[in-house]
Amino acid sequence: MKRLGILASAALMLALNAAPVSAGDAPMGFFITSVGIGNGANLGGLAGGDAHCTKLAEAAGSTGRTWRAYLSTQVEKGRGLSARDRIGTGPWYNARGELIAVDLDQLHLNPNIVKRTALDENGNQVAGRGEKPNRHDILTGSKNDGTAYFPWEKGDHTCSNWTSNGEGSAQVGHHDRHGGGNTSWNSAHGSRGCSQDNLVSTGGAGLLYCFAAD
Repeated sequence: MKRLGILASAALMLALNAAPVSAGDAPMGFFITSVGIGNGANLGGLAGGDAHCTKLAEAAGSTGRTWRAYLSTQVEKGRGLSARDRIGTGPWYNARGELIAVDLDQLHLNPNIVKRTALDENGNQVAGRGEKPNRHDILTGSKNDGTAYFPWEKGDHTCSNWTSNGEGSAQVGHHDRHGGGNTSWNSAHGSRGCSQDNLVSTGGAGLLYCFAAD
């Protein structure tokens, strides 16, 4: 009987350890920046985007994590660096502890990203379609599967690899999954240009998706 009791206790401990994380208990691993850098799509390259994510996350109380902006790049030959390859393997939770995706496949096929869940680093909703100002255009430079564009897919999709605030264009996603008949969270359309005014004119503010890559 004593042995059975020990085995039962061990089984209970294993079950508790395997229990899913409850909402609110998981550390934040995903957010939309509450503000852009303010220089259009000139972020200072990937490093500037990552630094912006890190700065806002730490100001919101998230420390000790490696933050990456969900951004792709373009190169003249071959494929550039893909956003999906920069952000780790998941799982990712928002600032309220709600699961966004368990891994990269779910993130790009069926993520829990809608206006209610796509929160900023402070747990606040980001204005979307129908609100003034609408800020649902999130910079990504990426295709629907999170990969970078090939050279033969003509055009600038990354505002010169996130260094231009004038010429060019940037691929954006709709965090609220609405607008223009396109529900893609990461690849809805291109911006009209790379300046701050250009980004605002298509319903954005130079905001970024940030993911914890550790």
